Amino acid sequence: MPSFDIVSEVDTVNVRNAVDNANREVSTRFDFRGIDAEFTQKDLVVTIKAEAEFQISQMETILRGNLAKQNVDANSMDLAKKCEFTGKTVTRQVTFKQGVDKDYAKKIVKQIKEAKLKVQASIQGEKVRVTGKKRDDLQEAIALLRSSEQEQPLQFDNFRD
Repeated sequence: MPSFDIVSEVDTVNVRNAVDNANREVSTRFDFRGIDAEFTQKDLVVTIKAEAEFQISQMETILRGNLAKQNVDANSMDLAKKCEFTGKTVTRQVTFKQGVDKDYAKKIVKQIKEAKLKVQASIQGEKVRVTGKKRDDLQEAIALLRSSEQEQPLQFDNFRD
């Protein structure tokens, strides 16, 4: 029986490249001259550090632009609700979502079932497996998910007959 998996993954190399490019851009911008502002990355967590909160928002815009250039969907970013004030600097954490969590997987399964497609969707860890009798049914499910607004970027892999 044909099947495919719905996953949500972020390429860490592209994230690192975007962070490096954002650091270069901040170091050359006139409005950041003489200001202690930088991006640091550890695994899938990027820390934005600057001297004022409005500079943090400008740096978020720079990071989003560089992520777009590296083909990383900005919806995979999860910004911390509040900035942390530590002495002279302000920091904000940005984490990148990896995998499909249980609640979001349930929404995907519900969306597929409500469309009354001839496929079955099941949650398997951090991915959703969709199976059906025909490839065309599976392609309809992929088209349905691509056309609807999603909370985080989805990839479709392991398409098998």
